[in-house]
Amino acid sequence: MSPRLLTLASLLSVALWGAALRAQATTARPSVAAAARAPAPNRGPLTPTEPRGIPALRRDLATLIANATRGGAWGVAVVSLTHGDTLFLRNADSLLLPASTMKLYTAAMAFERFGPAHQFRTEVLRNGEVLADGTVSGDLILKGAGDPSFAPRYASWHGGIAPMDAMADLVWLSGVRRVAGDVVGDASAFDDRRVPEGWRRRYLQAGYAARVSALSVNENIAHIVVRSTAAGATVQFEESLYGIPIHSTVTVRDGSRGAYIRVWQDTTADRFRVHGWIGALSPARTYRVVVEQPERFAAASFRAALERRGIVIDGGVRADVAPRTAARVTAWASPPLAQLVVTMNGESNNHFAELLFRNAARSVDGVGSADGANEALRAFLANRVGAAPDAVFAADGSGLSTLDRVTARSMVQLLGYAQEAPWGQVFQATLPVAGRSETLRTRMRRTPAADNLRGKTGTTNDASSLGGYVTTRDGELLAFSFLYNGRDHWRARAAIDAMGVTLAGFSR
Repeated sequence: MSPRLLTLASLLSVALWGAALRAQATTARPSVAAAARAPAPNRGPLTPTEPRGIPALRRDLATLIANATRGGAWGVAVVSLTHGDTLFLRNADSLLLPASTMKLYTAAMAFERFGPAHQFRTEVLRNGEVLADGTVSGDLILKGAGDPSFAPRYASWHGGIAPMDAMADLVWLSGVRRVAGDVVGDASAFDDRRVPEGWRRRYLQAGYAARVSALSVNENIAHIVVRSTAAGATVQFEESLYGIPIHSTVTVRDGSRGAYIRVWQDTTADRFRVHGWIGALSPARTYRVVVEQPERFAAASFRAALERRGIVIDGGVRADVAPRTAARVTAWASPPLAQLVVTMNGESNNHFAELLFRNAARSVDGVGSADGANEALRAFLANRVGAAPDAVFAADGSGLSTLDRVTARSMVQLLGYAQEAPWGQVFQATLPVAGRSETLRTRMRRTPAADNLRGKTGTTNDASSLGGYVTTRDGELLAFSFLYNGRDHWRARAAIDAMGVTLAGFSR
């Protein structure tokens, strides 16, 4: 869907619609708990329509919401970016969990701060002189800058070379042949809070809730491979690492094709532990584990890459902060921000969101933090977008936190601002397309919304949401926000899709 150009009259009306939205009376803000206690409605069919005229649209959307769920709370807002008027509001000022539609706010704030072409630079520093034979008479320091793409799976973005190997090549080209000290990981660009407030404990060993660090490699996930051999079980990292021990008590069970393995990182003993058994007839098993000390993991990965390149390392690996006197050896640039946001929004990648969120609020000499990013986001929304200052609270940048709250009104105001921003077309292009791509590829197929509606999805056990843009039957561009909080989220998702299709079928 190509963005629709607005006339001068439409531009003036868009500038006014945010203020007009805030002036409209809405229903009281019910709490999610109170809404969940309300009597369950009679659930009817969730059939999209093709309404003619605004009254019919409002009636049909209200019917879909009424038929949708047994309890829970809804917040809905639909505005026309072409005409600048409000088409539908339902609890538009209720503060609700956004789930991953929070990434819309993170993306907009990052684009506003940096622009789509910005790159994050991971530096290699040294705290000693380089001798005539290429020896660094001290430590080599990998200083993170919040690049979320430092992982082998993004090698295709860099000519097929994994970022860590490419960084080692740059060190070699700088003339370094030996390091007399350690390889050090420096994550001081962000604060040391690795787990955002409001992340449930049960999330923490899942790949989608990896630790947050300014120096992150492989999205802070390690892979451990367990194999059965005639001499017993072998346990090793799938990645090339140095200086991170594995303590294994895995046994081999004769005649079995199964396995029962537990893998975790023991930070008290500074090692990974692997426990259980693998069958003698079992194929190799790979287990994913969240890394608790990302900067040390990154240093271990960097040291292994340096040795593969032929650089001799005399010391070990550790995490520390580079001294101010450290000299720069080389630097590695991330892909452009636009490409990072495509991955964040397309995959709904929480790791990307958390790093971009903190980077967007980090000053030149400051430290990135979720608290600082929340304040920066609220200032951006109030001063640039025109949203109410209390319309958003962001404990994280991904929407995984149970403390996040947004209003449907603030979301459509954000979408309206993005449409007119210099980065607006890039922002829209990062959003999945209904029936075609990423998280929307299986939704709204063979409907007027397919290959038309662009949006960011959100799903947790407590929320289902969608925010984005859609073009109507007569070519009008709408911004919409559908937020549902409650336990009936699969039914809510069906209602959200029906509302999206209804908007695509609308005409005045």
